[in-house]
Amino acid sequence: MNIRLTVDGHPVAATLNDSATARDFATLLPLTLKVSDFHKTERIADLPRRLSTSGAPDGAAPKAGDLAYYVPWGNLALFYRGASHSSGLVILGRVTDDGIERLATAEQVTVETVS
Repeated sequence: MNIRLTVDGHPVAATLNDSATARDFATLLPLTLKVSDFHKTERIADLPRRLSTSGAPDGAAPKAGDLAYYVPWGNLALFYRGASHSSGLVILGRVTDDGIERLATAEQVTVETVS
């Protein structure tokens, strides 16, 4: 599924994968999220509810540009740098390469589906 992030007023294209968790995330859209930096690696934001993780792997090693759900905290993670394997991390999709740099300084992100 194609989605659009608006990162501090700038549009960024992204794609969600076909996992049950990504499909559940899509039911929350549109969302406007205040994001904060976490370990100079990712932007994180609270979601309005926890997502289904049925059939999800136990963890993942995110790459720059990955959109992910962190199960223990129930939040969205937008990676602008890669990181080591993390238990409880479910990859939801990816932003286009040109949007990765914008994530590093983002304060507000709006996420919506693209028709």
